[in-house]
This record gives sequence, structure tokens and C-alpha cells, in this order.
Amino acid sequence: MRRAIFPGSFDPLTLGHHDIIMRGIPLFDELIIAIGKNADKKYMFSLEERMHFIVEAFKDQPNVKVLTYEGLTVDFCQKVKANYILRGLRNPGDFEFEKAIAHTNRKLSEIETVFLLTSSGKSYISSSIVRDVIRNGGDYTGLVPNSVRTEA
Repeated sequence: MRRAIFPGSFDPLTLGHHDIIMRGIPLFDELIIAIGKNADKKYMFSLEERMHFIVEAFKDQPNVKVLTYEGLTVDFCQKVKANYILRGLRNPGDFEFEKAIAHTNRKLSEIETVFLLTSSGKSYISSSIVRDVIRNGGDYTGLVPNSVRTEA
């Protein structure tokens, strides 16, 4: 079975994440959206809210699962028997950052990282930009899936 994880904090899920996940679904038999938990990080949305946003956004995709994890991503991959990590690239800076992580993960395990380029119309969207728009009362609805369009 070709099982991949798509790890992230998803604070919140954006249309950029959604784009990569939807395009990744046909590539794998199962895609696990893995919400990382980091006690040192201050999130805008609770873990339960982030989980709800994602589950709701992909409720019609039977080969998508949503799980949470702590610790090293490669350890989580071993735990769920995932052979691949799916990552999205928005720009050259993402590539350099993600390349270093992919090399490290490959050194630590046999895991392969698969990169997809974010669609051009969504490459500017990031969770930090969405959080800033929300904090400042801006219209963020064109940046996130319907499941995230809530009163923040």
C-alpha cells in the first residue's frame, strides 16, 4: 500500500494545503493528514478546531485520514506504516527549507518525500498570512476552505 502523510500544524488549513492534498490523493492509496502537536507553540486555533476544519474539508474523500502526532515525523511514519511524506512548495525558500528536512528524514529512515508545487493562484497563501488577516478583521474567506470560514 502506498501510504503518505501530509504533516503540518494547519493553523488554519488554507487553500494552499487543500490544493496539495487534493492533488496528492490520486497519487497514494491512503493519505494521512498529520496534525503535529507542539506544546511550545502558541496556536490561534485549538487542536480540536484544526481537526474539525480538516475532517470537514475532506469528509467526501474516503482514502484521507486525519491523525495527530508528537515528536519526529519519521517516527510517526513508522508508527502508521507510511512510506512517503507529501509536502507542498510555494517558492524557492520553501524548497531550500524542505530539502534539508527531506535529506534529514531520509538519513534517519527509508522514508521518501514527494514534493508538489502549489498551484500558481494559491502560492502566496500561508497560515501565518491567514492568521494575520483574521487578527486584523480582514476578509480571509478567499484564503481558506469553507470548513474554516467561521467566526474567529
